[in-house]
Amino acid sequence: MAADLTCPTNVLESALQQLDDAAALVDLHPDVHAKLRKPRRTLTVSIPTRMDDGRLEVFTGIRVQHNMDRGPCKGGMRYHPCVTVDEVTALAMWMTWKCAVVNIPYGGGKGGVICEPMQMSERELENMTRRFASELVEIIGPEQDIPAPDVNTDERVMGWLMDTYSMQKGYSVPAVVTGKPIAIGGSLGRAKATGRGIVFVTREALRTRGIPVEGARVVVQGFGKVGGAFAELVEELGAKVIAVSDVTGGLFNANGLPIGELSAYTKQNRFIEGFEGGEPITNEELLTLECEVLVPAALENVLTVANAPHVSAKLVVEGANGPTTPEAGRILIDRGIFLVPDILANAGGVTVSYFEWCQGLQMLFWTEEEVNRRLEDVMVRAYHEVHGRSCDLQTDMRNAAMAVAVERVAEAIMARGIYP
Repeated sequence: MAADLTCPTNVLESALQQLDDAAALVDLHPDVHAKLRKPRRTLTVSIPTRMDDGRLEVFTGIRVQHNMDRGPCKGGMRYHPCVTVDEVTALAMWMTWKCAVVNIPYGGGKGGVICEPMQMSERELENMTRRFASELVEIIGPEQDIPAPDVNTDERVMGWLMDTYSMQKGYSVPAVVTGKPIAIGGSLGRAKATGRGIVFVTREALRTRGIPVEGARVVVQGFGKVGGAFAELVEELGAKVIAVSDVTGGLFNANGLPIGELSAYTKQNRFIEGFEGGEPITNEELLTLECEVLVPAALENVLTVANAPHVSAKLVVEGANGPTTPEAGRILIDRGIFLVPDILANAGGVTVSYFEWCQGLQMLFWTEEEVNRRLEDVMVRAYHEVHGRSCDLQTDMRNAAMAVAVERVAEAIMARGIYP
């Protein structure tokens, strides 16, 4: 298996361009604009880690806190060889907009470690995570910054982080992270929350465009925690998932892939490579398949000026953070493709993280049905607020979502004033 480790570039440029475009659209005050272009804090640390063979390896860890004017920072922690300060800064900025667009009281944060987790044992990952957590103790916490899972991290990693932080404080602090195991204060419904949220906005977008959900052909790039959950749940609505992919390549079946069988296969084999329910295709071929809905749910900058002219979907719903470059986004919109932006589409994860945080602070936990119902309420309301703003401003959904988000953050900044 040869994984594609091509690292995205110019991610921060994309994030800044989106902010600049929104600032012009809503006539943002120059002082507020200047403040929002820079993160509040960037921390880079060394993470000395004892490996299984006895040697010491020193990894680099990053945590960026973009904005705290609406509340504590919120954002995932990723382990990946391509992690950079620019990437993490862009992701933290997008988290600020994401939290604002669904109107939950957080600012944006993001973190990561430059490593190849697929080549590390569980003991090595735990050693690295606990050392990284100990370096973050002064800047994270329920009232400051609440990490969550992201690329190559999961509830197990969040459990180590929560335990390390709690040991440093001398008492259990479940609300320091979200996406942790249920046994230590995790929320029911969190595991599939991002994918479920994408399903809700996809359903609403299809209705907006007059396309029936039943029988709609769906293509998903990225069959991990987000894309896999989305594929399972959208199939339950009657849509037909005709293609999926991961780092090993893609699978295509015009009649619909057996998603339940594929999910079971990947749980056992990690990747979709070797599954016999579809024809092998490349990730690039997958992006240009004729379909009603294309969901890029992998990494950043996969839709570019090179492939955007060849996208054949009616809707692009961004499951990943920043999967479309600004230039590619303009091409898609000019071609009449309805683009649902990441800060709206994939906000289901942070929404249920917010629910988990609330439950942890109160020590009062909800049923899965209650979590899913509240999530649907938030996502449907946010979709229609953004769509309404799009109609009012006569602009596309990304500009409208950014307008909603930036205005909400700007309102908080102006209400508080800029110190001193």
